Amino acid sequence: MKTPFVQFGTSRFLQAHVDLFISEALERQAAPGPITVVQTTGSPERSGRLAALTQSGGFPVAIRGLVDGKSVDRVERVTSVTRALSTNGDWDAIRGIVADEADFLISNTGDTGYDIAGDDLSARVPRSFPGKLLMLLKARFDAGGKPLTVLPCELVSRNGDVLKAIVLKLAYERLDDPGFSGWLESEVIWANTLVDRIVSEPIEPAGAVAEPYALWAIERQSGLRAPIAHECVLMVDDLTPYEKLKLHILNLGHTVLADIWIRQGRRPWETVRQILADADVAERLDHIYGQEVVPAFAVKGLGPQASAYVETTLDRFRNPFLDHRLADIASHHAEKIARRIVELRRWCPGVAMPMLRAISDQ
Repeated sequence: MKTPFVQFGTSRFLQAHVDLFISEALERQAAPGPITVVQTTGSPERSGRLAALTQSGGFPVAIRGLVDGKSVDRVERVTSVTRALSTNGDWDAIRGIVADEADFLISNTGDTGYDIAGDDLSARVPRSFPGKLLMLLKARFDAGGKPLTVLPCELVSRNGDVLKAIVLKLAYERLDDPGFSGWLESEVIWANTLVDRIVSEPIEPAGAVAEPYALWAIERQSGLRAPIAHECVLMVDDLTPYEKLKLHILNLGHTVLADIWIRQGRRPWETVRQILADADVAERLDHIYGQEVVPAFAVKGLGPQASAYVETTLDRFRNPFLDHRLADIASHHAEKIARRIVELRRWCPGVAMPMLRAISDQ
């Protein structure tokens, strides 16, 4: 069976997000076909995961959390992955699949996934993900150059634009093939996307535990079609509101709680759910959301969206199945304050934010 989706990455996030969505869409005949998953790192501890991803009956994804204050606890079986390969051992097969079968390339390669430092494109298999992607796209170009769409899921703002610029830079500097470079610009659609779901822990050897909330927002552009029909996959005209909601409500809330945790010298193992059981802390966060954050979004014409997202976020924070440690959230705290709080104040300079200012000006 041909696989119109080729997915780079085997993370538990992808298993509980893209793989689950495509599996559910396939059940409704609302997806063009299944997935070939490609392991790009060669990590030996993940080798057993490849076989488990294609096991008979699929792999489990447990959905656990709160929806409108009510508990959800169910297990889905993901059956969308029909092949699982590794760039270390299956490079030629992957080249053929990308050249002849793929309509969509999906990636989620981690925080350093776009790093190309020291990559050698003359190697049989380039080290970096952009290097691998470039050479796989070259194989497709050489095979006739059918158009396709790249759907990066890395947590990078304007991820499609960023990945396109990196791949084109490699093509122009190291391959010297104007025809191929022109094809990369005109026939490959580089989509900007935003993903949002907390996937709290793995199920070994394949599977994951995830919260009920999930979003895959894909920004429209000429020639781009939705990969599947699914209630969690939104085609939007502009990703900016979705990026801002996530950054300045969900992420900002985490940083506010981490700041309280640090300043008060609270228990080292405390979680988001546990700190919100403290009425004073919960009241402080509610005040920041209601009196400082939502008014900022209202100035931008996004007040109702912000209010709804705050309610969803508080359900996510109080997920009884999720142990999200504040010690983990507090890492790189100063950088997160700058990105999540200072940028909000700059975005809406006319809105009074005394409590957030006290955090960011410390």
